[in-house]
Amino acid sequence: MFGPITIPFGAKMLFNSVTLKPGVTFDDVELAVGQMCSVVKDTYGGDKGGFIAGQVFKFSGFVSDEGSLNASREAAEHYVIVTYWRSFEEHEQSHANQVFRDTFAKVASLCSDTKELGYDLLWQGEAAVH
Repeated sequence: MFGPITIPFGAKMLFNSVTLKPGVTFDDVELAVGQMCSVVKDTYGGDKGGFIAGQVFKFSGFVSDEGSLNASREAAEHYVIVTYWRSFEEHEQSHANQVFRDTFAKVASLCSDTKELGYDLLWQGEAAVH
């Protein structure tokens, strides 16, 4: 559950930004997110539906001075769910399935906004070991 992942070149990445409703904490939504991630992994993994791997991140509050062009250093607390798929079509098929819809509905009921954007992998690499 907390092991390293390997992303094959050519994978599609879905970046889902999740903003919780006022007063809702990650503790409130953690079980629902965990169930949703398990459903995706177990139901749509590999040849069953194209899911490769995923990660969940909490915004730490850090905004890079060196990597940010905008003068504003404000960003609301949010979470991201990053998933990797063989294709956008397989992602969409999985998310149209009632099994996924039922688990996502529990997460969505605690959110004020979610936005899932798809990306093509153009480059990847690891640090050189000396």
